[in-house]
Amino acid sequence: MQMRKISQILKQELEEAARACGQVDEKKAAAAADRMLETKARGGKVILCGCGTSGAAAKKIAHTLNCVEIPAVFLSPADAVHGGLGIARHGDTAILISKGGNTEELVRLMPVLKEKETFLIGVSEDEASRIACGADLFLKTEIKEEPCPLGMLATASTITVIALFDAIAIHIMEKSGYTREQFHLIHPGGAVGEKLAGGR
Repeated sequence: MQMRKISQILKQELEEAARACGQVDEKKAAAAADRMLETKARGGKVILCGCGTSGAAAKKIAHTLNCVEIPAVFLSPADAVHGGLGIARHGDTAILISKGGNTEELVRLMPVLKEKETFLIGVSEDEASRIACGADLFLKTEIKEEPCPLGMLATASTITVIALFDAIAIHIMEKSGYTREQFHLIHPGGAVGEKLAGGR
């Protein structure tokens, strides 16, 4: 196995993510942003689900959405089938993140979320997957190759999903006219809070 420099691996990871982001369907991504704004306006919330590394990405995305005042929560797929699905309401939006698009723990949630009239956004590499086909809106995030020597460890693919939703969150900020004052209100702590307070 050829040993690469860490900087080479990092470069490959960023290049893979950049290539994938360059293939994003702008209309669908903007539609996802609009849907989340509509969900907020109607008093609803965004529910994010994912397993493993996709679950870690989902948690980060939920936090980012809360930072731009789109109410969002992470729902563990394991907890969901043991009563956690009670959090879903008519008018909510659920985002299911799965690299392959057929994660059984997520697929089994879809009929219940549909019955509860929750709008489904699927995120996957495979547009023919069960999550893609069952979603109301599908966002494709496909990379050519993971940087790990086995081509299996979800690294570049995870960065791509996070980067896509970072961009969607910033789009939401720009479309809603999100202000520095609004951000400071919900983020008074830490270095960010100090910087925001200093610019008021």
